Amino acid sequence: MARHYNNKNNKYKKKSQEIDFIVREECELMEFLMKAMDGISRTKVKKMLTYDLVNVNDRAVSQHDFLLKPNMRVTIKKSSEGNRFKNFWVKIVFEDDHILVIEKKPGILSSSTSPKDESVKSILNYYLDKSHQHANAHTVHRLDKFTSGLMIFAKSKKVALEFEEDWKERVYDRRYVALVHGELPKSQGTIASWLKDDSHYVTHSSQEDNGGKYAVSHYKKIKSGNGYSLVEMQLETGRKNQIRVHLQDLGCPVVGDSKYGDGSDPIHRLGLHAYKLCFKHPVTGEDMKFETDIPKAFYAAVGV
Repeated sequence: MARHYNNKNNKYKKKSQEIDFIVREECELMEFLMKAMDGISRTKVKKMLTYDLVNVNDRAVSQHDFLLKPNMRVTIKKSSEGNRFKNFWVKIVFEDDHILVIEKKPGILSSSTSPKDESVKSILNYYLDKSHQHANAHTVHRLDKFTSGLMIFAKSKKVALEFEEDWKERVYDRRYVALVHGELPKSQGTIASWLKDDSHYVTHSSQEDNGGKYAVSHYKKIKSGNGYSLVEMQLETGRKNQIRVHLQDLGCPVVGDSKYGDGSDPIHRLGLHAYKLCFKHPVTGEDMKFETDIPKAFYAAVGV
């Protein structure tokens, strides 16, 4: 059975509640919580401890191996919106013991080799460390710095390799929405070409094999108006700068793109958002389907 995760207008309105347990025999806090909350994962317990959701005799305890004595009272507070991971750049859409699916804002790198540069990866590593998960964020795929939307990160190198070795079969549907200049030549179609970078890291498109990588993009107009078009892009391949270059080929460059367009910036950001992501879970094999809102500024630009 597929699991669908729609992040549109997602709100959590849980009242803060507490559950008390009395300790009957000496044991560590982690062991006690996993027994008291039958079926909960170690990852969730560690997050509860990190967010101060567990009290022992009315004192917050975050140490998972804290030794409990008989007749101690353990209080578990149910999580609320205030207890969830919060970061300006990154929103966690889904998490389990193996993967993180996040939505990133435009303006931050997916990952960086320089410790001075903040990135989605560094933010997630900080989160994983603070929630005592003994895991690192491994980049499965990237979005350009100024592109927003959905991304997958693995919590282990092994899981990241599962994606890498079978990417096309495992990640079976990725869709972006682009705000572009002008009107598309057709309401929908496919564009395919070879993409190759020059010595200045500019990607060039060719209808003949230029020694680059073959790229295929499917496009469909959503709405047009005010001299702009809103376009859905579905990728068959995931080449560097593929969407931006292919839309340039169509004569409709992405707004806010100074490299493959005229650089005009009507919405004060690059008009590209990864809004849909579907894949088979690398460990459970389950169908995972995620979708986020199209940015309001995109609709506003075409008069919606």
